[in-house]
Amino acid sequence: MRPRRALLYTPGDDRHKIRKAVTSGVDCVCLDMEDGVALTRKETARHNILEALTTLDFGSSEKLARVNPVGSELVEQDLAVVLPGYPDGIVVPKVEDGSQIGWVSNIIDEFEAPRRSDQPRIKILAIVETARGIIRLDSIAGASPRLEALIFGAEDLAGELGAQRTPEGWEIFYARSAVLTYAAAYNLQAIDMVYIDFKDIEGLRKEAEQGARLGFSGKQVIHPDQIFPVQEAFTPAKEAIDRAKEIIRLFNQHQESGIGAFAIDGKMIDAPIIKAAKRILERARAAGQIDDSVLKE
Repeated sequence: MRPRRALLYTPGDDRHKIRKAVTSGVDCVCLDMEDGVALTRKETARHNILEALTTLDFGSSEKLARVNPVGSELVEQDLAVVLPGYPDGIVVPKVEDGSQIGWVSNIIDEFEAPRRSDQPRIKILAIVETARGIIRLDSIAGASPRLEALIFGAEDLAGELGAQRTPEGWEIFYARSAVLTYAAAYNLQAIDMVYIDFKDIEGLRKEAEQGARLGFSGKQVIHPDQIFPVQEAFTPAKEAIDRAKEIIRLFNQHQESGIGAFAIDGKMIDAPIIKAAKRILERARAAGQIDDSVLKE
């Protein structure tokens, strides 16, 4: 999978912000037709997004489009307009059941069927941000081969629960952990919650670092100033990469000698540590710090 350390939402009805996002160097540009766009501006957003997808150079940034929720009167037109622009992926909000992912996947199947077989398959990323979505994560996570990531929407969930948001985040910690756990179980990326105070860069940095320690692949961002600290937080440090390489090297060496667990610097190295080291190297590869050959050693 490609790196998704930071996913930047950009309102589709604002051409200036779209052009700025495209040159920001963010891993993922998500052109929005949902919450960031007024009802009277949905049609403008659709056509601006189609124009951006077909005329702008996104560089190394992933091109995503967030549609309106499945079941709304808007989503079919969203997909009909933007799919011909071949986004890399469709972000589906307020997912509460696997059937909603299946419905979007079927629409994409119908779109792709008569077209060039060499065109990359359009992916799906699902935002889970309601209580019903949390309790149906098993259905959602296994819904489609197109699904590559689960995105945690803390603010909508907290509003539904009637919870008061706090910097510590204990009020949404169960749901946050559930999204991460189901993503890992289904080999999907997990993308963490938005930090809504875009002027508080230090608070953002701490929350991003916490998310990286928990195991998230990346974080949603709502302002260009949030991109660098978030992408930095989800990029493994050189020391961590070097240690992971050494662990894997020694593991392979011991395996050839018929030895299972072994010690480094007085610490026992066994299967869970090996798995963690491999994940660090996978993140480093996704961030462009190492190439695929390192993972095959």
